[in-house]
Parts: sequence; structure tokens; C-alpha cells
Amino acid sequence: QDIQDSWESENWKNVKDFYTTTFESVLELNAAFKRDPNKEYKTIEDSGLKLDFISIVYDNLIQLPQDVQKDVLKAIINSLLKDKKPHSKDDLRAYIVLLQNPQFRSTTTYVIFAHLLRQIAALSDHDHHFLVHWLKRLERDRFKSLLDRLHNFISVRLFPPKPQDLPPLAKCSWWIPSATKVMALLNAANTVITIVPHTAFYNSTLDHLDLMAEYYAWQNPSSHAGFSFCQYPFILSIAAKRTILQRDSEQQMIIMARKSLVAKVQRRQLPDIGMLFLNLKVRRTHLVSDSLNEIACKQHDLKKKLKVTFSGEPGLDMGGLTKEWFLLLLRQIFLQEYGMFKYDKRAGVYWFNPNVRENYQEFNLVGVLMGLAVYNSINLDVRFPPACYKKLLSPAVVPFSNPRATVGVSNFNLDDLIQTQPEVAKGLQDLLEYPGDVEEDFCLTFLVSHSEFGSVTTTPLKPNGEKIPVTSKNRKEYVSLYVDWVLNKSVYRHFQAFYHGFHSVCASNALIMLRPEEVEMLVCGNPTIDMSQLQKVTVYDGYNATDQIIKTFWDVVTNMSVDYQKKFLLFTTGSDRIPIGGMSEMHFKITKVDGSELLPMAHTCFNQLVLPPYKSRKVLKQKLMKAINNAEGFGLE
Repeated sequence: QDIQDSWESENWKNVKDFYTTTFESVLELNAAFKRDPNKEYKTIEDSGLKLDFISIVYDNLIQLPQDVQKDVLKAIINSLLKDKKPHSKDDLRAYIVLLQNPQFRSTTTYVIFAHLLRQIAALSDHDHHFLVHWLKRLERDRFKSLLDRLHNFISVRLFPPKPQDLPPLAKCSWWIPSATKVMALLNAANTVITIVPHTAFYNSTLDHLDLMAEYYAWQNPSSHAGFSFCQYPFILSIAAKRTILQRDSEQQMIIMARKSLVAKVQRRQLPDIGMLFLNLKVRRTHLVSDSLNEIACKQHDLKKKLKVTFSGEPGLDMGGLTKEWFLLLLRQIFLQEYGMFKYDKRAGVYWFNPNVRENYQEFNLVGVLMGLAVYNSINLDVRFPPACYKKLLSPAVVPFSNPRATVGVSNFNLDDLIQTQPEVAKGLQDLLEYPGDVEEDFCLTFLVSHSEFGSVTTTPLKPNGEKIPVTSKNRKEYVSLYVDWVLNKSVYRHFQAFYHGFHSVCASNALIMLRPEEVEMLVCGNPTIDMSQLQKVTVYDGYNATDQIIKTFWDVVTNMSVDYQKKFLLFTTGSDRIPIGGMSEMHFKITKVDGSELLPMAHTCFNQLVLPPYKSRKVLKQKLMKAINNAEGFGLE
């Protein structure tokens, strides 16, 4: 009402008095925005702030005349200059209020914003704990707006559009660390309760930094003391993390190749190009056993660049045969009759078969395969649930000092089981929600029953579990132990082999920076197929983008079903997976060849399609479908 009256009368005294008084001190901020100024509100669950009123005050502030807005900024400066230690809960409340100020979107306010961020970053861990829990109470839009302001602040300070508008970087080197530390509080709040997706914390501007310099500074704090974005990996995009992991892998490949070269020279042997690679030679008819034997014999070469040869075939591996080897091997390993993994139709994922009691080496092979894929930047079509990637990062770095250390064990709940075995999870959820007499009606004990080679076997979930009935009081414990048995205990040996296989190749400290979802992205690539993106990045040899056959070709491809689009990618590139950054990251070439009676051909090593100039759409579609439905190996089967 005051603001409306001021617009009509053009007399802003009342409004100006309110805003300048409110923001000039911590005391006044609390008087204005605490629900009850006389209460202390000392718990992490309730800041005592009138969040709706804060929103109203700020929404109106940015509509006010410039002189009123400037007076508010002057009042905030005075408030920040009165900073004292130790900090009270009223100080923390004031910081929560000031952080939400939309005026900090403008670069002209960045000096004030920087000092606010510096004070918050310098608070004690105890105070940060309170701020994290109070920040999680913000509405999603307010939380996102604050996050966006921090992103803009960091981006503009790193790459200022108008450098003259900001102080010299040398004089404000603390700006970016302070902002990143405050963003870490928001990330912690978002971990407690998901407000925005974790990707909202990615700052793609950082992709343009010298990422390896950041990584080495983080890895060598003694020689590179100070701040590194790698200390706060939530802010690095998946593309940035992939770059770091790839470059780290490349460095390890170079080191291993150099060691092999030096060893040859020291033994006075003639070096050959083959020693620089992990060379695998396999027969298509004995794919799993040959691959197992080759990997077992060449453990010391796993960190070299991978090259695959299929026995009796003339193909040279420039990348295409490697992709095909991964595809065919995984296809065979995941067959139900092979027995290593169980497929859950409802969840659409595979899980380790607990009934396998030997041949753990084959699980090690699957781990090595996933590691080799990440290490060699190849995306795989493996359908593991999120729990698998959680376990792979438990711990993220192999404890080499203690070979017997527990690995691949994580804390899980029903949400994790729902994504792995939804029917089992629903049964356990029904047990938790059952209103009747659990002991009388369910007749359960702390046992788990599972079928093993045609007979039912029982395993106690705790000592003497067979004698302990499940009741309304202990059913939560039963469910927790059941989930732990399914996802940890029953498959421990299987996953232990898988974990060590993966980390035998991907033993990089860069893994510490990754979330489980990001490991899945690195392994499986981007799930979104968008052929229009591929069309935009395609180059032509012998054709032009405007040629009628090319227009017809893309019309045929974009109108295929998703399954056939995947087959098309498999035919032309050797993989139906898409890079993390989407299809716009791919290289694709269409080359003209004479002979309209020929089928289309592909050079999968180079993502190249060789396309004859067919006379009609019908012939083009018929030939293309025949090619992609029958292509496997070097040549056509």
C-alpha cells in the first residue's frame, strides 16, 4: 500500500525510510523479517524468517526508483561493515536475507556482493551447518535465482565482458573462491533435499579454463597452494570432467608406452609399434573365452591404447573394430542363458546373479570392459541400475595399501531397490505400510529366501534371524537388512571382482570428482537421439547438402523409429551410443560412390557412410534398411 501511494503521490519518503532502516543493520533485518522478534529460533529446522515477506520486499525493490535502490545498497554496505565475531543466529539470518537480494544480478553491485560472500565463506563450520539447513527451506525459484546469480558472478569475474567495470583480478583473487564456497553451501542443502537437479550447479563457462592446470593444482597442493575448482567438483560440468578424465587417461597411456619403449631399449631389442598398444586378438566363435585370456595375459598393458583384431579378418582397427568388439562381447555376456546377470523387465536393468558361485573372473572382465570403455572414450549399451554406479564409487579410489579392504559396499534404501527390483521393493513397501498385525498376518522371520539351481535356500539377515519374528516394531530394520542383502551382501564377491576390474583400468583420482549419475553418463553416453543435430554437423564428399538425394536420405533417417535410428548409428559408427554432449559433438561424413546397384557401405572407424546416388526414395530406403539390418563384422554376413 505504501508503494502504491508513493507511485501516485511521487513522494517516496515512507518507502525509502522502510528500506534504508531495514537494511542498515542485522538488528533491523531481524526486526523486519523474523516471525517473532522476541524468539531466538536456534534450531537448524527453523530459521524463524518470514520467507514470503522477504520475497515481497525484494520483488518490489527492483521496481522502485533508482535513488531508493541506491540507498538500499548503501545501507547494506553499512550493515556489512558492522561485522563482528563470534556470530549470533541473528547474523546468520541476516546473511540468508541479504543473499536473496536480486540487486546482485548487476555487475555494478559486484563489489558489495563479493564482500557479503567473503563474510559468509569465512563463517565457522558450525554456522555453515545452520545456513545449509536454512537454505533448504527456500522456495525452488528463490533458490534457483540465488544459484544463477552466483554462476553469473563467477563467470563475469573469470571472463568479464567489460573488464574496466571490475577491479583488477590481482586485487580481488578472493572473489571466486568466496562465491564457490557459498555455492557449496547451496549444493549441501540440495543434497539434503533435492530442490534443483544437480546439473543446475554446472557452470559451463569453466569448460574454457585450463582444466588440467586446475586438476594438477588440486592433485599437488604442496606445490600449487590455493584454490582449484576441482576442490568443488559439483560446479564442473560433465563435459569438463570428461575432458579431465580423458587427458589424465592419455597421460597414463603415454607413460605406459614410454615405459615399454625404455624397457625394449634396455634389453637391446628392436622397438615395434605394437608394443605401444593393448593388442587383443579374438575369434568371433570364442569371443568371451578369448577376451578373458587376452586380458588376463596383458594385465600390465591395460592402460595402453586399445586395438582389436578379429582372427581371419582383414580389417585394421582405427576405432571401428574396437567398438564392435565391445558391442558383441557385452551382448553375449548379458544373455540370460549365460547366467551372469539377471534381467528385470519392469526396471529394464540387469543385476548380478547371486547364484553364481565361481568364475568371478568373468565379472572382473565386465569391470575391465567398462573401465576400458571409459579409458578409451567409448560409450557402451549397458543397463545397470544407479545402485551399480554408487557401488563403483565406494570408494572412488582403490585402497591399494590394504588389499583386503571392503569395496563396492554402499548405503541403500528402498528407493535404490525400486530401480533394481521394483516388485521386491513394492512387497517391502507394503510390509512397511501394513496397518494390521504384521507378526500374525505375515509370519515372517529375519530370513531371506531365494531360489538357487531349482531349490529354495534361506539366509539369515542377522544372527539367529530364523528365530526372530518380524513385527510392527522391527519391520523397518527387516526392510533395511533385506535391501542391504540384495544390493550388497548377496553379490559381494561378484561386485568385488567387477569393482577391481573397472578400477584396474580407470584408477584415476579424477573419479573422486564424479557423482554416480556422471559415471553412468561416461559409460553409457547421452540417451537422447536427435538426428537433426547429426544432420547439422555432417560434411559431404561428392554431394552437397542441397542435393535431392541428400534431402531424401535425411527425410528417410529422421522418420525411422528410434530402434532403427540406433541400428543406423550402429551401422555407420560402430556404436548406437551418443557422446555426452549430444549428437552435435559427433563427426559424420557422407561420401558419394558410383554404382546404384550397390548397398550403402560404412567405414565405422571414421563415422563415414558411402552412399550411391539412388534414383528414387523407394530404392534408397530399401537399400539402406537392407544394409543396416545385415551388417556385422568386416564385410557383410
